[in-house]
Amino acid sequence: MAKGRESAEIISALASCRTAFIGVAVMSGLVNILYLTGSFFMLEVYDRVIPSRSVPTLIGLMILALVLYGFQGVLETIRSRILARVGASLDEALSARVFDIVVRAPLKGATPGDGLLPLRDLDQLRAFLGGTGPSAFFDLPWMPIYVFICFLFHPLIGIAALVGAAVLAVLALTTDRSTRAPTQTATAHGMRRNGLAEAGRRNAEVLAAMGMQGRFADRWGGANRDYMQSQMAVSDVAGGFGAGSKVFRMALQSGVLALGAWLVINNLASAGVIIASSILVARALAPAELAIANWKGFVQARQSWARLSELFARLPAVEQPHALPAPSQSLVAENVTLAPPGTQRIVVQDVSLSLQRGQGLGIIGPSASGKSSLVRAIVGVWPPVRGKVRIDGAAIDQWSSADLGPHIGFLPQEVELFAGTIAENIARFDPNAQSGAVISAAKAAGIHEMILRLAEGYDTRIGEGGAGLSAGQRQRVGLARALYGDPFLVVLDEPNSNLDGEGENALTQAIVGVRQRGGICIVVAHRPSALAAVDMILMMADGRAQAFGPKDEVLKRVLRSTPAPAAEPVAAQRTGANVATLQESA
Repeated sequence: MAKGRESAEIISALASCRTAFIGVAVMSGLVNILYLTGSFFMLEVYDRVIPSRSVPTLIGLMILALVLYGFQGVLETIRSRILARVGASLDEALSARVFDIVVRAPLKGATPGDGLLPLRDLDQLRAFLGGTGPSAFFDLPWMPIYVFICFLFHPLIGIAALVGAAVLAVLALTTDRSTRAPTQTATAHGMRRNGLAEAGRRNAEVLAAMGMQGRFADRWGGANRDYMQSQMAVSDVAGGFGAGSKVFRMALQSGVLALGAWLVINNLASAGVIIASSILVARALAPAELAIANWKGFVQARQSWARLSELFARLPAVEQPHALPAPSQSLVAENVTLAPPGTQRIVVQDVSLSLQRGQGLGIIGPSASGKSSLVRAIVGVWPPVRGKVRIDGAAIDQWSSADLGPHIGFLPQEVELFAGTIAENIARFDPNAQSGAVISAAKAAGIHEMILRLAEGYDTRIGEGGAGLSAGQRQRVGLARALYGDPFLVVLDEPNSNLDGEGENALTQAIVGVRQRGGICIVVAHRPSALAAVDMILMMADGRAQAFGPKDEVLKRVLRSTPAPAAEPVAAQRTGANVATLQESA
């Protein structure tokens, strides 16, 4: 039951191409009929032309054969083009869904070792459909017809063809069983190899600065050797069976040639049967041989199908919920309990809070207290295990990401910018973004003047991850992106970790601006300067809310409850010291 559901999307995508498959089947039938041209041409030459010594007959047969070969070439070309377009149609139907899975999988704990494996699986399916593999499978049903024609030539020739077909069928099944496990192993090693390469690319600066590049290269080299060895194992098995089937077919063709000669010597068949039967038997077995030669690609495509089907089942398409009005009033968390996606480890437990428009909340606490996890739930990135996050009374899962996204500004701890212009990054790559809105967001983040000092201003191109900008500049561009479009809810996680004094002043003004226009701003911070413009504080420790309320009251209460004698753990002392600093800044 689950199996049928999990592959339904792929089957549906292929079902939309049923007309094309019918056309390919019809063309395959015509092509296989035209494949008889060579056999019957040789039969006529030996049985009709040579005994009669008729040159006009020979010329007529040659012209007819050439015309038929021309039609065969045209049909095969059209068939291959149709299959290539079927592959492209499958890609077009599933590419958006696969990209959605690539993006959503990390948020659901469903990421494979190689995060781009679903895209590679889709490429594998498209490549197989556009290759010679499907043609071989469309030709296979014609094997019995060829064998039947061989029986018409002579029963012994038919028996030889039948035995050859049986041997190739056994080879095909053996190839399938022998390549299945090595192909799965090669895929697993490939995922590990690509995952290490991607990790090395992301952390190139760390590897270079701390002399880790050589050791990391050794790890990648080991993974690469495992991958290459498993790939060679697959190639050896598939290549061995492919070569064996080819040699067997050639030997069988020669054997049939000898059998035809024996039949002619004993006056059991005409001379034309010698060549015609040899060609016909070779043609009868060619689809099986071609299928065996393409079996490696078939096994890989089948495994790609299975992996994509499993991902489609685990991450079903998100249905578009009923549109809700733009949020403008409140944010409420009701007994929110969280676990990182894909794990059962609780990191936030039973946290509740309530904020109204115009309020600002500062979330404080020691490291690993659950602050960043909580804000991930507030912006809808992590779904709660228990409890609800509500905006204007509606649970956050009642909104689609596309509908709610414009009303949320989020600045994570690790600011990720994308390759493109600064204006595109600030505008969240909205193709209809107005320049005034981009400039307004930049001014709200206090980086308008900084951007103007760049060589091309807002049109300055940056690399992947914000390459070309300093850490502080990336953080401030990320802040401008969070403020773009005046979102109702702005969540900033450690927004001043890379900022100088000017940047911190701009951050404070940005928080004030959000509150003044009736928005809600949430700031996670260790440094007190980030909390100067908030009026509410949530103190967290060990994943639980220790205190929540007006800033002055919470800071005084936390200070009274966290004395720091020498016997207390260092972490507790630091928490008390940080709170004291926060109270002074308030």
